[in-house]
Amino acid sequence: MPTVALVSFRLGRHDGVSVVAATWERVLSELGWTVITVAGDGPVDHLVPGLAIGATDPPTQDELASALASADLVVVENLCTIPLNLPAARLVAAVLAGRPAVLHHHDPAWQRPALAHITELPPADPAWRHVTINRLTESEMADRGIEATTIYNAFDLDVPTGDRAGTRAALDVAERERLLLHPVRAIPRKDVPAAVALAEDLGATYWLAGPAEEGYDHELAEVLAKAACRVIHRPPPSGMADAYAACDAVAFPSTWEGFGNPPVEAALHRRPVAVGPYPVAAELRSLGLRWFDPADPAALDAFLVRPDERLHDANHALVRRHFGIDRLRADLAALLTGAGWSA
Repeated sequence: MPTVALVSFRLGRHDGVSVVAATWERVLSELGWTVITVAGDGPVDHLVPGLAIGATDPPTQDELASALASADLVVVENLCTIPLNLPAARLVAAVLAGRPAVLHHHDPAWQRPALAHITELPPADPAWRHVTINRLTESEMADRGIEATTIYNAFDLDVPTGDRAGTRAALDVAERERLLLHPVRAIPRKDVPAAVALAEDLGATYWLAGPAEEGYDHELAEVLAKAACRVIHRPPPSGMADAYAACDAVAFPSTWEGFGNPPVEAALHRRPVAVGPYPVAAELRSLGLRWFDPADPAALDAFLVRPDERLHDANHALVRRHFGIDRLRADLAALLTGAGWSA
C-alpha cells in the first residue's frame, strides 16, 4: 500500500486548514493510501517544530527528508502557499523538487494586504499538482502561470444532533436567551466587532468560540469590554455539534475567507447564518445557498421570531449536493489518476 504524507504548519487542531486536511486524510485512506502526518504543531505522526508558524529556526534538510522518506506522495497543506514561515516553505519546496506532490492552496499571500508584497510563493515544479479550494484562487493562479484544479472543501453530511439543553446549561444560557455563535479564531479578518454589533441588534448573547491569534489579544479585549450585550468567550464544552445545537443563529461577518466552513456547517445543523461579503462567499452563494446579511439584522430577527424551515431544507440539500465526502472522493480520485498516482 503506497504512503502519502500530509504536511503543514499544524495539523489535528480546530483551524480551517486542519479540518480540511482531516477530510483529505480520511478520503485518501479510503482510496487505498497509508497516510502519515507531518507538522510543526499538533498531534501528528512526525512532529517537526521548525515547520510551525513563527518557528525561530526551520528544520534541517535531513530532518525534513527523514520525516518524508517513506512517502510516495506528499500533500502540502498551505505551508507553501501563505508566508507564515518562509524558511520552512523554501525547504519543503527544495526537498520535494522532482517528487510527486500536491500543493493544496487555502489562502495565498496576495489575498492578504499585509502579505501581498511577498511574491515567491507558491513554488512550482513539473512533478507537482496544484489544488485550490475556490475558483477565484484557481483563476488568480492561472494569471500567475500556475495551472490548478479547484476541489471544494467537503463535510461529513451525517452530523450528530448535539445537546442543546446540556450545552446551554454548561454556558449558563437561559432557555429563552438568544445565543449568537461566532465559531472562529479571533483574528482581524473575522470581524469580531461586526459580530458583536449583530448580537447587540438581535438582543442576543455573543459567543466567540475560538482563541485570539495573530496578536489580536489586546484589540479583542477592548472590543469585548465595550460590547453592549452579554459575551461568552470560551470553546464549546463538548464539541461543535453541541455548539451549533445550543445556538439560535451563527455569525460569520468575515472580510476574507478562502472558503468559510461555518456557513456550510450551519446548513448541516439547520441554523440561520449571517455571512459577510467576502469574495468567495459570492461564489458559494451562486450555488444557491441563502444566507442573511450581517448589515441587515432586522431580516435575521424576523426569521428567528418566525423560522421558515424551507430555507433550512434548501440549504441542507445544496450542501449535500456540492460538499459531501463522496464528491471529494471522486474529485481526489480523478486528480490522482490523472497524475498517474493511483494507489
